[in-house]
Amino acid sequence: MPINTLLELFFLRISAIFLLLIGRKKDALNRFESMLTIEPLHRYAMASRAHLLGDLGDKKSAVIALNRLAIAYPDFCAHWFNLGFVQQELGSHAEAENAFRKALSLDPKMDRAWYGLALALISEHRFEEAVEALKRNTELQPMSPFGWYQLARVHVDRQEPEEAAKIIRHLRGFEPKVAAQLERETGLMGT
Repeated sequence: MPINTLLELFFLRISAIFLLLIGRKKDALNRFESMLTIEPLHRYAMASRAHLLGDLGDKKSAVIALNRLAIAYPDFCAHWFNLGFVQQELGSHAEAENAFRKALSLDPKMDRAWYGLALALISEHRFEEAVEALKRNTELQPMSPFGWYQLARVHVDRQEPEEAAKIIRHLRGFEPKVAAQLERETGLMGT
């Protein structure tokens, strides 16, 4: 690539970062789009554009941009995770499941992808599979209350109150507010 093109990309990137720092997201988006005009598969510009589209509320365009990014760079699990995250926000749970599974095939220790997968499965009432994904999430992130909370809710939905009560007891040890919230929501006591 010629030096003047590299300098132009560098200038556009720096100006986009500056615009983001002063809160001018739409102008920064324009800079990233200009970068993509010069180099259509510029990974940083593609990822930044997709993020800004989502941040500006255009989730459908963000999904299109993230899908293009994930296909262009299929070995980056973060791209697949981000695609699944936005698809889930749009209620496209089957598509989100596929993206999370792709992320996990690249990095089986990505706890956030296990959590996202579980949420997609819960939305589809596939509780048994969701339990397995949540167990994996809580193994990888044992001190995060989010997986434990969802796991307790799934056990309640599966008519397994004793399992949910065990989780409430467990949460009391490090997240008493979440344990209390579960007690209020489920009517179960972790005693």
